[in-house]
Amino acid sequence: MNTILVLVLVIIFIYAVLCGSPLFVIIGGGSIVLFHLVAHQNLSVMIVEMSRLADAPGFIAIPLFIFAGFVFAESNSSSRIIRCSNAFLGWLPGGLAVVAVIVCTIFTALTGGSGITIVACGGILLPALMKAKYGDDFSLGFVTSASSSGVLFIPSLPIIIYGLVSQTQIDQLFVASFVPGMLIVALLAGYGIFYGSRNKIETIPFSFKELRESLWELKWVIPLPFVVIGGIYSGLTTVGEAASVAAVYALVTECLLYREVDAKALFKLTINSMMLVGAILIVLGTALGFTNFLVDQQIPQKLMDIVLSNISSKVVFILLLNAFLLIVGCLMDIYSATVVVVPLIAPVAASFGIDPVHLGVMFLANLQIAYITPPVGMNLFIASLRFNEPIVKLFRVVLPALLLFLLAILIISFCPKFSLFLVDLLDMREANDILIGL
Repeated sequence: MNTILVLVLVIIFIYAVLCGSPLFVIIGGGSIVLFHLVAHQNLSVMIVEMSRLADAPGFIAIPLFIFAGFVFAESNSSSRIIRCSNAFLGWLPGGLAVVAVIVCTIFTALTGGSGITIVACGGILLPALMKAKYGDDFSLGFVTSASSSGVLFIPSLPIIIYGLVSQTQIDQLFVASFVPGMLIVALLAGYGIFYGSRNKIETIPFSFKELRESLWELKWVIPLPFVVIGGIYSGLTTVGEAASVAAVYALVTECLLYREVDAKALFKLTINSMMLVGAILIVLGTALGFTNFLVDQQIPQKLMDIVLSNISSKVVFILLLNAFLLIVGCLMDIYSATVVVVPLIAPVAASFGIDPVHLGVMFLANLQIAYITPPVGMNLFIASLRFNEPIVKLFRVVLPALLLFLLAILIISFCPKFSLFLVDLLDMREANDILIGL
């Protein structure tokens, strides 16, 4: 009877997703029904599980980093970063393309949303690339692809969410994601340099004056990454404390020093950012209840038994896992996919000896790439609307970058040391073990 009921609920769940129902309604409502009809437990268990969220390590970082990201997105930070990056790298063959990658990476990491990057930076970068005689198709595909290149860098919100859901150390995830993130940036930048060299794109002569002026214009923003990243990597600040610093720093620089965000804009972006925070927290809270039901019914163990009975090769499992995550990333946004999928795949991956931190990097890298994976990658639709281009054209122009992303995924997946050597080099596991012992 339970099997038939669960099957019916799964069909209803899929139908609700396709109809566009709010995710927290689907997950929360489904969890309540499952606890009541299948597990026969008191529904207060849902509230108990949701209350755990407030005590989760790094919880406070979510609203603070989102708020800081909205402040930077409201200001002219993207224009200043573009000018400074161009002054540094405009002399390279394909230098402007490299600038586009760097700007998109920084902006996505700061704001926590690649869609925001397309909207905020795409309107500047795309005309600049076209004006510099980069091909229209190349420019469109490159900007759309580069917009998702910052998911693996501090203070990436998806990393924090993954850490909370999977109960993996967030500081370890930040450190482990750095080198894989740099690999993706390097591959995209190399593609831009190759295109610029092959097509003999005109470069910009290096100018110390322009560099000095652009650095001076950016002087209040430059210290932020060093303060946030340095504090987390050195162990001087927790993720939550670093988020507090980022929020205060964003307020001081953009409201008081640059004076680009006035009181009216600040009030509006505060409301909008907290609405996003509320949406994320509601999904996370209901997802914790759903995860508790899965554990109570031993769903991960049953799934693990099915996988182990049909797949014996770790290589095959990793390939299938990557394909599965790309499909999931196309159908769901990164936050929804994290809260729904991670509790299912984590135990199975552990049975194949995959390190939980390495699994986190693999998961986030795949979901990052899924943003531009046809036919339903989210950034493809955002770029189509932002640049007024047919979605089918976007499918075609992102393919070169997508192939590079897939190459990066294979390297990240099959070379775990690529992700973990910094964590081991900094003895972060030993430090965390000591703290847990205390």
